[in-house]
Order: sequence, then structure tokens, then C-alpha cells
Amino acid sequence: MNAVEVKGLSKSYGGYAMNDISFPVPRGYITGLIGPNGAGKSTIIKAIMGMIVPDGGVITVLGQNAGATEGNYKQEIGYISDENIFYEYLSMEQMKRIIAPFYARWDEDLYLKYMDLFELPSRKKIKDCSKGMKTKYAIALALSHHPSLLIMDEPTAGLDPVFRRELLDLLADYILEEENTILFSSHLTTDLDRVADYVTFIDRGRLVFSDNKDEILERYSIVKGAKELLDGDIRKEMIGIRETEVGFEGLSGNRDKAVKLFGDKVLYQRPTLEDIMYFTSKGGKQHA
Repeated sequence: MNAVEVKGLSKSYGGYAMNDISFPVPRGYITGLIGPNGAGKSTIIKAIMGMIVPDGGVITVLGQNAGATEGNYKQEIGYISDENIFYEYLSMEQMKRIIAPFYARWDEDLYLKYMDLFELPSRKKIKDCSKGMKTKYAIALALSHHPSLLIMDEPTAGLDPVFRRELLDLLADYILEEENTILFSSHLTTDLDRVADYVTFIDRGRLVFSDNKDEILERYSIVKGAKELLDGDIRKEMIGIRETEVGFEGLSGNRDKAVKLFGDKVLYQRPTLEDIMYFTSKGGKQHA
């Protein structure tokens, strides 16, 4: 069973439209939700959390219907928002006392363990905390009621490199329990290159792909070669091209097809998720 099923999700905001988005979040794995800022990642997560009402589509979480009128499924979710969702004038201890009673499996000892691990002073008011401290606090709260699904919306934004690494190690420990699942949204894809098992890519409100990360990175290829190799047909085959004075760098969505087109006249390179996102989002011809 998938931890989350999104089927036919649609939502419009003024000039923005998301149409017919469908993808699974496989249970027991880390799924990265990637895309540029404004692509629709937070809209999808808020729809899963029941914080917005979609125009169309169905979402299930751990076999239960999700949405604004449903509440029980949220007992199983640890949620970390990219926005501050706490009462700023309260201390971290006071805020915890409000949140903890909502969760049947709240574990005070585990909460104190994370507060100590993250070196968070309980008496400090949330308004006096840095962005990084607020994120650490959100993580402590999210993990302290033993959720089976962790949903993280841009969790590493504002964190220093040392804690970003520590957080990824923490997520690796969390996912060791086979029933636990993570949905990790980010436009900073280097973290997901390291930890994601599956990747769903949203661009301008449309689904580009949703697949196993390693298969995606094997399927796509960066192609580097001389400018004279480019013609109209070649350009059509490339997802995006970046041209310089001496050559070009492009993204092919089919490595095998690129090899047939270019043979040994170019260099082939395994892309990163950032490469795929950059060339897909920019598209066409880019000049250095």
C-alpha cells in the first residue's frame, strides 16, 4: 500500500493553475517533491494536510480519505512547514503544552531528547528564535508523537550545513523502521540527491515525472559538445540547451537515444536532480 495517493489533483489561484496531478508516495521510502519556487509543491502538501480545498481530485493518506473535513489521519503525520505556524509570543515549552494533547501517542521523553539533541532552550520565546531554531523545534514536535508519515515542506531552508547533514542522518534513522515514510519537498535538490528513493517533479503546476530516483538519473543524460553539432532536429530532441562561445551543454531525456544521435562526438554525464530541474524549467536555448 502507498502511504499517500494523489489522484487528479487540481487547484487554481488567480493566474496559477495546477491540473490533474497524480502520483504515489510509496510506503517505507523517502519521496522527494521537487520543483522551482511557485511550481505547486506547497499547494500539494497543504492539500494533503487538509489546509486547502482542491478544485478537484482525491487524496488518501494511509488508506484514509484526506481533506479539510477529515482529522483522524493527521494523528499519523509529523508535519514540518516552510512557514512559522507557532504562536510567536509563547515560549517553546508553552507551545508544546498546546500541541502535545492533540496526539494520542505523544512521547514527552522523546520530545525532551530531541530538544536536548538540538540544543533548544525550552524557555526561549519563539519570536526570539532564528529560522534554524524554529525549524529544529518543528522537527522535535513532529517526531515526538511517533508518526508513521513525515511530511516536510522545505525543511532544510535556513539551516546551517552541519545541521543539514545531521538532519539527513536523523531521517535515515527514522526511515529504518519499514512502516515509516517521508515526503520531502524542496527546491534545493542536493539533499534529495543523497537521501530520496523516489522523486516527483512538478513544474508550473504540471507533473513532469514521478519515479524511482536512480532510474530517473539513469534515463536522463547531460550532453556536452561542440556548437556545430547542433541543428534544428537535435535541438528538438533536447529538453534544454545552454550554449557558450565554445560549445553547448544540454539535457536529454533518453540517454540511449542521445548516444544514437551523437555517438562518440560528445561527452555524456549523469545529471543531478538540479540539472534536470534547471534544464526542464528553463527549456529552449540558454546563453551563458
